[in-house]
Amino acid sequence: MLSSPATARKGNLVAAAGMTIAIFGTIFLYEENGVKLGNYFWIFGGLLIGTVVGMMAAKKVKMTAMPEMVSLFNGMGGACAALISLVEFNHLAHEIQTTGISEGHTGKILIIALGLLIGSVSFSGSMIAWGKLNGKVKDLSFTGQNVLNLLFLAIALGCATWLIIDPTQTYLLYVIFVLSLVYGVLFVLPIGGADMPVVISLLNSFTGVAAAFGGFLYDNKVMLTGGILVGAAGTLLTILMCKAMNRSLLNVLVGSFGGGNKAASGDAKDQGHYKEILVSDAAMVMSYANKVIIVPGYGLAVAQAQHACHELEKILNDKGVEVTYAIHPVAGRMPGHMNVLLAEADVPYEKLQEMEQANEEFKNTDV
Repeated sequence: MLSSPATARKGNLVAAAGMTIAIFGTIFLYEENGVKLGNYFWIFGGLLIGTVVGMMAAKKVKMTAMPEMVSLFNGMGGACAALISLVEFNHLAHEIQTTGISEGHTGKILIIALGLLIGSVSFSGSMIAWGKLNGKVKDLSFTGQNVLNLLFLAIALGCATWLIIDPTQTYLLYVIFVLSLVYGVLFVLPIGGADMPVVISLLNSFTGVAAAFGGFLYDNKVMLTGGILVGAAGTLLTILMCKAMNRSLLNVLVGSFGGGNKAASGDAKDQGHYKEILVSDAAMVMSYANKVIIVPGYGLAVAQAQHACHELEKILNDKGVEVTYAIHPVAGRMPGHMNVLLAEADVPYEKLQEMEQANEEFKNTDV
């Protein structure tokens, strides 16, 4: 359902219903197994608050602010995975103190450490991405930043290895937590706004992987399957976008790409003279063309120009001109940003072309 705009809304509702069933199913499953959940007030209170806040935020958000919303929600997923790791390690540490270390504990500690590391990176990175997208956080890069990033990551992995070898060193988990949060911040800070779709997609895959570790931890197949799907889809999308931008995934992982919109980071100034025209005037200029391709970018989102583009398209169609839209994988500030904006303007989905298809069409295009 989510693969087609015609059924995407219904797909979202089905996914929400499925998540609701999974939550209540999990609650009653553990209750039947003799596990007392304690205070139901906190459980259902948390569900109610989260539902109300999420619905209010989604209803109020403007289409231009959708990338920030995606980053914020993704960060919450990473934070959830990190908190699960912290809570479960405390339970495990108490168990080790009571019964001693066994072979089964090693695998659990590995899953907990990796879930904490990846979830924390996803959370702090998503928060910085959210801040950058709404203009509250500026790009920051300095000499030796990549080396520092790798150093933080290496120390965090080293602490995780040490914790697996000696689980009694409980302080190491909190060291991993702090280092991962710092790495997430440093990882996203140098990345420019034009490159943000790639980092959002990558952080989304991190959240999925962290959730999958939670599924391993709880032996929860729904959580495991959902995490794997999100992780795999996010990774594949990241690779495809890197390919479209002629960048390597390694550059993404060390946070060394960015500054994609450095030219726009200073004060905006007119660089020359221009003449503003009406949509009808633009249509008149292009009325003798046989084929027109519109290539939307971030400027379309900022100016809310999708409605004007659709109006131009309709006028040209009435004159017998074929009009389509070429969508670059990294256009805008999040994956699918242009698709969302054009769908809001009721642009027919069949008029949207992906990069490969559009590249073939350009040679037969007038404008």
